Amino acid sequence: MGQCEIPVVTRRLENARILMYSHDTFGLGHLRRCRTIAHSLVEEYRGLTVMIISGATIAGAFDYRARVDFVKIPSVIKLRNGEYQSMEQHNDLHETLKMRQSIIRHTAETFQPDIFIVDKEPLGLKGEVEETLTYLKTRGTVLILGLREVMDSPRLLDAEWKRKNVMTKIGQFYDAIWVYGPPDFYDPLVGLDVPDVVRNKMNFVGFLQRSVSREELPDHRPKGDYILVTTGGGGDGADLVKNVMHAYQQDPDLQHKALVVLGPYMPAKKRRKLIRKGASIPAIEVIEFDNRMEELVAGATAVVAMGGYNTYCEILSFDKPALIVPRVQPREEQLIRAQRAAELGLVEMLLPEEAEDPLRLAAVLKVLPARQPPSKSAPAGFRLEGLPHIAEIVGRLLDDRHQPDHLSIAKG
Repeated sequence: MGQCEIPVVTRRLENARILMYSHDTFGLGHLRRCRTIAHSLVEEYRGLTVMIISGATIAGAFDYRARVDFVKIPSVIKLRNGEYQSMEQHNDLHETLKMRQSIIRHTAETFQPDIFIVDKEPLGLKGEVEETLTYLKTRGTVLILGLREVMDSPRLLDAEWKRKNVMTKIGQFYDAIWVYGPPDFYDPLVGLDVPDVVRNKMNFVGFLQRSVSREELPDHRPKGDYILVTTGGGGDGADLVKNVMHAYQQDPDLQHKALVVLGPYMPAKKRRKLIRKGASIPAIEVIEFDNRMEELVAGATAVVAMGGYNTYCEILSFDKPALIVPRVQPREEQLIRAQRAAELGLVEMLLPEEAEDPLRLAAVLKVLPARQPPSKSAPAGFRLEGLPHIAEIVGRLLDDRHQPDHLSIAKG
């Protein structure tokens, strides 16, 4: 593990196009994962253009490399009860979904991609991508489904996918499934009845390693040592931040400087309350959002996080001691990932109710920077190889895109 150099441009592909879809109803994870893959691919291949379809409200707040762009579709948010509503609450959800579906289809028709990569949701939000998958299938586009290494608890995922007949449609539409993790960490479809036609498409490409930009801004990181506290998008991160602040207030021996990043989706009322609370604690600095989180992770002595996929990859990439306090509902993805990582000795984990004890949390925070980094505990051969593996597969696909048997190599 540890940071690697951004790959240099090595090959040229003439007018190759990749379209990516990121439904983005809660948090930033899907867009950030797509953006990481897109940037890696255009660094590797000149002549390649990547277009990302995203529902993230702040998709435009991030920097994009040359030949990477995005199409913004109307935003839909997922409520705590699992239901959806339009971000603009006066807009009817059904009408919003019709607009999203139309924009996705029109983008595919206009952009004419060689490869279409769908992130996490096989049929898109409420099935909005199925029509586009059907269209692209008829014109020979290579269709790739990208899955996190952990999707959800088997019982929840199985019930959801059976309701939507997802497994059958994955077998029908997709040429390959890329799992963004190594096979010995976790299987995203464990506990599900996976037909051979789907299992045979799966390729565990590895975790997606992160790097700092060569254009790092001067003075972007705080001066001196600091523990980074991040909750990703922040939509459900207020409790973790509050508990960290409470730990600082209750234990005067906790003196490590902490940089708290609230996240752009934290509700405004909670955000204002935490900013006021943080201002009264000398060791804590609070910021609302940063679009270069990789640089903040790279500069930290340790990280406290909820353990979403991207933050976890950054912790491994920059080899940082970490405390994970995962979300446990409505999805169990973060909990499963944290439990598995703690089992391997890669991170420290506290359950949310354990982190509510300020003295217990303070005791962990005091020793966290001295904890061994993940590389010291990682199993032999545990590497972050996702981006080079994806680049290799994409290169073969695009080299052979005019060959009649090109679909056979999509899996790698």
